Amino acid sequence: MQDLFSALCLVAVIEGLFLFVAPLAWKRMAAQMLEQPAASLRAMGAAALFVGLAVLWWVRH
Repeated sequence: MQDLFSALCLVAVIEGLFLFVAPLAWKRMAAQMLEQPAASLRAMGAAALFVGLAVLWWVRH
């Protein structure tokens, strides 16, 4: 459970870092994402999910 909370905190740190360092770029990216169809966003999310799980599995084993 501690690993889960650590991972969630790390996500918050990374997202906060992007917003702190480059807020205008983040806003442009968000605006571009609003124009994308839901299927495209879902596919990108699935790809990120599977890559993340594969790297996590590789690092932990």
